[in-house]
Amino acid sequence: MGGAQLERPSGARPGVCVRRSFRAHAGDQPRRPPGPIPVPGTMKQESAASNTPAASQSPTPSAQFPRNDGDPQALWIFGYGSLVWRPDFAYSDSRVGFVRGYSRRFWQGDTFHRGSDKMPGRVVTLLEDHEGCTWGVAYQVQGEQVSEALKYLNVREAVLGGYDTKEVTFYPQDAPDQPLKALAYVATPQNPGYLGPAPEEAIATQILACRGFSGHNLEYLLRLADFMQLCGPQAQDEHLAAIVDAVGTMLPCFCPTEQALALV
Repeated sequence: MGGAQLERPSGARPGVCVRRSFRAHAGDQPRRPPGPIPVPGTMKQESAASNTPAASQSPTPSAQFPRNDGDPQALWIFGYGSLVWRPDFAYSDSRVGFVRGYSRRFWQGDTFHRGSDKMPGRVVTLLEDHEGCTWGVAYQVQGEQVSEALKYLNVREAVLGGYDTKEVTFYPQDAPDQPLKALAYVATPQNPGYLGPAPEEAIATQILACRGFSGHNLEYLLRLADFMQLCGPQAQDEHLAAIVDAVGTMLPCFCPTEQALALV
């Protein structure tokens, strides 16, 4: 795979260290973005097949999606949430990098993947922010991969998640002077699952209480924090760091250490 390789920095980035008291023995080690997956669905997917409602008409490859100028059959897809560690669709290449003009926020409600109708979880979306910068992974899909990836993501992100598609400019970490047009899934305030802003402590409390078909909401938070550490000190996300710190302070109050480890 031609994507940039991630290495853990020598020192943990201030503000995004996951507290050792509930993280060290969880058995969930930081990962690089995974390699190509031959067949979508071979891993535990964000959209559990047995619990997936009928999908709406999946988008078809067309001019509405950004394409690679060198290959009109190729498409880049930018992930900044669970897609950074579990894309679950076949792809040809992946690159770590960032988009400018957006900040990542835990402002989208989730009643399927990381929560339920009675207790919605909190997952991320992008907020337009002139000074913002959001790190993630861009995946290149080619040929038949394009329609398969879009069909799968239409269910996972749009039908089950409430996200819309948007074109963004992606800057690869290893070649920021060679930006790429990419497709991103963004939850806007107009979708029914949108929760909007809340104090980081309140978001942390909600995350600790919620679980969905894809796992505990805490796992989602910690995997995202691990990814940001692997990106190095240049990758900053104060919102994410504040929620991780709040969780570390609250977790012993919610359950004993042994039960806390079982959450992740």
